[in-house]
Amino acid sequence: MTAQKMERVHIGDVAEIERESFSEPWSAQALELLVSDAAIGAVVLDGERAVAYGGMLWAPDEGQITNIAVREDYRHRGLGRAILAYLIDAARSRGCTLISLEVRESNAAAIALYERYGFGVAGRRKRFYKHPAEDALVMLLHLN
Repeated sequence: MTAQKMERVHIGDVAEIERESFSEPWSAQALELLVSDAAIGAVVLDGERAVAYGGMLWAPDEGQITNIAVREDYRHRGLGRAILAYLIDAARSRGCTLISLEVRESNAAAIALYERYGFGVAGRRKRFYKHPAEDALVMLLHLN
């Protein structure tokens, strides 16, 4: 399964993935940002159903990854890698020089994935996450 650009028709599925994956999920209305000019969303489809997604907001020469999530029954199949690779390629195509993200410090699987793609820890945001309260690691990828 490969990643592709998220379209408005995928928002309902993506909202379900959000609710399943995060203690403070984005609303369907908020997810519409990922199909605007201010951002890019990516999905992996099984048939016509989105089973993984990710998003990145644009700044002038930077991308900020908002979330990457995979439906529970589709995890450990490389879908998160496919989404991350798609977002990195999109940032390169746009001329970005940097990609940033925050990740729960306890999310070892996500941290390992980001490190595999060259992200490094640049800092920490104290109590960034709620439910449960936890610090976020700020990770950066410098693009050439």
